Amino acid sequence: MLNHIHQWRRPLQFPLKTLSVTPLSSLIFTKPSVSTATSSAADMEPTTLDDPAAVHKSKDLYSSLCFKILVERLNSVQVERIIGDLGVEYPEFSTELFYLLKNEYGFRHSRVCYFVIAYVLAGERRLKELRSFLQEMVEEEGSGSAPSLSELLGNRFRVWESNGFVWDMLAFVYSRSGMVDDALFVLAKMKDLGIRASIMTYNSLLVNLRHTNIMWDVYEEIKASGTPQSEYTNSILIDGLCRQSLFQEAVVFLRESERTESMPTIASFNSLISRFCKVGYIDVAKSFFCMMFKYGLLPDAYSYNILIHGLCIAGSMEEALEFTDDMEKHGVEPDVVTYNILAKGFRLLGIMGGVLEIIRQMKLKGLDPNIVTYTILMCGHCQTGNIEKVFELREEMFSHGFQLNDIAYSVLLSSLCKKGRAGEALSLLHEMESVGLKPDLVTYSILIHGLCKQGEIQKAIQLYNEMLSNAIFPNSFVHSAILLGLSEKGTLSEAWTFFDALKKSDLMEDIVLYNIMIYRYAKLGKIGEAAQLYKEIIEEGITPSIVTFNSLIYGYCKSRKLAEAKTWLDTINANGLVPTAVTYTTLMNALCEEGDIHGMFEVLSEMEAKAVEPTNVTYTVVIKGLCKRQRLQESLQLLDSMHAKGISPDEITYNTIIHCFCKNQDMRKAFQLHNEMLHHNLQPSSVTYNILINGLCVNRDLKEADRFFSFLLDQNIRLTKTAYLTLIKAHCAKGDACKADALFRQMVEKGFEISIRDYSAVINRLSKKNLTTNMKGFLRMMLFDGISLDQEICLVVLNAFRRVGDLNSEFELLAVTIKHGLLPD
Repeated sequence: MLNHIHQWRRPLQFPLKTLSVTPLSSLIFTKPSVSTATSSAADMEPTTLDDPAAVHKSKDLYSSLCFKILVERLNSVQVERIIGDLGVEYPEFSTELFYLLKNEYGFRHSRVCYFVIAYVLAGERRLKELRSFLQEMVEEEGSGSAPSLSELLGNRFRVWESNGFVWDMLAFVYSRSGMVDDALFVLAKMKDLGIRASIMTYNSLLVNLRHTNIMWDVYEEIKASGTPQSEYTNSILIDGLCRQSLFQEAVVFLRESERTESMPTIASFNSLISRFCKVGYIDVAKSFFCMMFKYGLLPDAYSYNILIHGLCIAGSMEEALEFTDDMEKHGVEPDVVTYNILAKGFRLLGIMGGVLEIIRQMKLKGLDPNIVTYTILMCGHCQTGNIEKVFELREEMFSHGFQLNDIAYSVLLSSLCKKGRAGEALSLLHEMESVGLKPDLVTYSILIHGLCKQGEIQKAIQLYNEMLSNAIFPNSFVHSAILLGLSEKGTLSEAWTFFDALKKSDLMEDIVLYNIMIYRYAKLGKIGEAAQLYKEIIEEGITPSIVTFNSLIYGYCKSRKLAEAKTWLDTINANGLVPTAVTYTTLMNALCEEGDIHGMFEVLSEMEAKAVEPTNVTYTVVIKGLCKRQRLQESLQLLDSMHAKGISPDEITYNTIIHCFCKNQDMRKAFQLHNEMLHHNLQPSSVTYNILINGLCVNRDLKEADRFFSFLLDQNIRLTKTAYLTLIKAHCAKGDACKADALFRQMVEKGFEISIRDYSAVINRLSKKNLTTNMKGFLRMMLFDGISLDQEICLVVLNAFRRVGDLNSEFELLAVTIKHGLLPD
């Protein structure tokens, strides 16, 4: 055995022939041993190492076959003894051998070896290396390892030099790694051994404990130990008090420090300013900023940036700019961070002009935009919907050597999805992955939601499965998006399958998913299934929301079970909830549709008695009810009342009243209401124009309908196919086939999709007027467009030909009709 290997003062003989090797199972190697088939140790002469101090100077030894075979046969105990002895006699060689074995031979060193090297580094005051070295050791050992490591240090290394450095650094790296309990354990052992911790270690612990009262125990320990405090100690304590929302205590502590040898520092004031800004107390933050001058302290760039950031978040951009000017007056140059803060402030207010001006000023100062600057610009342009500009910025970033970060990608993905460009967003996801950025829950959520909104449910589900395979677990938002997509774009059975799978996997986090299914059943008139789901909610102990009850009331109303719908109001109250405007409006609309105007007003009275404010939808329902009863003046009074209460009627409200006046042949009042919409900056919709055009046609004012139609086209107002067809039918009914033909061709040129129903409507009206020549023209146009004849059109046209005596045309069409099997039985 190598029982004398530690006696380095006399020559060492390694007779490889008789070397005793520990069984393989006890070796801790990752590399295999050199095969004896290629090199026999028995044929080699003994190797003598006469001067170990010179060994580390010999690179030839490390590369020699003899050395390799020797190393690969050493076990952990032998290596531990060698490095331990070298650590005392030849420290430099011990570190070199440690890293050689670890890096070249994949040797896993024991804790003893690690501590030997730690003491070597401490002895040579290579403290940065010591910190990194112990950091690596602690991360490998993990949380809860302090007791065993402390025991080893206390038993094996107590008499070694630089003992205090190693203990202190061990406590520090535990603290820096977030293993606070381990750090506190090491400190307690140090106290028992009479080893004083450094203020660096204490400060690190204070940072980790600043959100708890334990920080005061550490602070008392600092004072009791006599460890000199640094300028950061008090600032950490002040920051801790602020984090615990103990603002008054923080101010008192600052003032108490005046009476001690430790005067307030810039760092202490920065902590106070930062915390008061974060909670929105900007005026208090400004007071502390001014107080710094009283103590003879000049705010640094960080001080100014904190305050400017607080002002920007509060929307006080003018004052933020004033502080930026003050910054320069006091000889503190605004940096990139300052300009980025200001740019973000303008971006939050949606003032892109301000953002661009700030960046222009930054460039004039010789400062180059960084990744944060570009991200702010991209966010701003996304906010205004200028996606193309964002892609230009992206290319500019690439040209300057920047890469988009995860925030920039998320913002761009979100904007593309909002614009309905989920396909491009999906390509961007692949780009993101190709540059090494891993999509997170937010990224996947944005894309899945966007795909579902576009009806790309299968792609969304593929992304959902990819998400799971990457060990990213979807939240309620993701599940809701898919379930909503399946229920709206897919089939109810697909939605139920997904919903049921979530239930069986215990992924029903809240009421939201139940609400989606209940609403879908209610909308389809399946109120029994919706009620069954509600029963299940109660059995599962899930608390229903007001949305749950609103969906159920909607379902009962849609099924015309109004008496049962009303009973849910009591259930809402029993569950400690308050009916909303949606609740009452849903009931009122159902009563209005049933013609129960009295009942509708009763619900409105209850709504007002419960102090539930009616919405514009509520008023629209009431107006619809009044119009049904021909109480037009009352509906106009209610419209005026809405404006007086600051409730803006929408286009549906106006369309309801306009339609009613059109039906009552009061086109003058209908157009007055149209003009009133414009006066209130409410743009009439295509439905509004369809109602007005139809009103003019029904009231036989076709000339005015044509004039109004032409006026709208001149104003570049895009009309729907309905507007064209309304006029075409009216001209056909009047017998003006030429005008009808011109309008029809104009409709085709506008790119509208023309169906057989559209042709049928025109042909029917021409047939009634016996305008068979024009009828033939429309038939030819229809066939040219690739639309086949149907039985209804054939019969209409045949009858028209028969009435006018056009036998040739009748027999010709009859032959076609028989050929295609379109004659009725």
